[in-house]
Amino acid sequence: MAREIPDLKAVVRTGTGKGAARQARREGNVPGIVYGDNKEPTPISVNYNYLLKNLKKGRFLQTLFNLQVEGQADQHVVCRGVQRDVVKDLPTHIDFMRIHDDSRINLFIHVDFINADKAPGLKRGGTLTVVRAEVELEVLASDIPDHITVDLEGKQIGDVIHIEDITLPKGVTPTIARNFVIANIAAPTGLAAGGDDEEAAAE
Repeated sequence: MAREIPDLKAVVRTGTGKGAARQARREGNVPGIVYGDNKEPTPISVNYNYLLKNLKKGRFLQTLFNLQVEGQADQHVVCRGVQRDVVKDLPTHIDFMRIHDDSRINLFIHVDFINADKAPGLKRGGTLTVVRAEVELEVLASDIPDHITVDLEGKQIGDVIHIEDITLPKGVTPTIARNFVIANIAAPTGLAAGGDDEEAAAE
């Protein structure tokens, strides 16, 4: 299932330079720039409260947006930087890069765990320990998966799930070359402690 591309609204900012940027902030906006795709950079402004709301949702730098600028055709962009006030830690400037639908980009994709009720290790009291709730993947901009799926059916206590154990959507590849851990089934605390006592007694 492809991820829905959220809209992000902005307006063209008249004027450039520090003076125009300060004016945008006085009007309750955050100045920004849209660049790339062999086109002239476009100065924009994004409503401050609107931008802050989107930033608080998380993963802003890893999200592909459908940028809607009044008077222009919609365009897909990714944020390549948010400058912040050094004291208040609030956004003061934002940079976006245009993305083609056939571009390959790195984004963090949510990991969905299914069939927990069919995992013997969890039925015995084991705990699913999630090491990575999101995985950075290289994806096609026009076909971003909403999530990747880990099937827990048959998983026992002590089992470790690596990225290579997951069937990724076609054309999707991890950005890290090694076979890193996604999650594991940990033993219950009591069982682990009991096992240690038994080993000590045997010694």
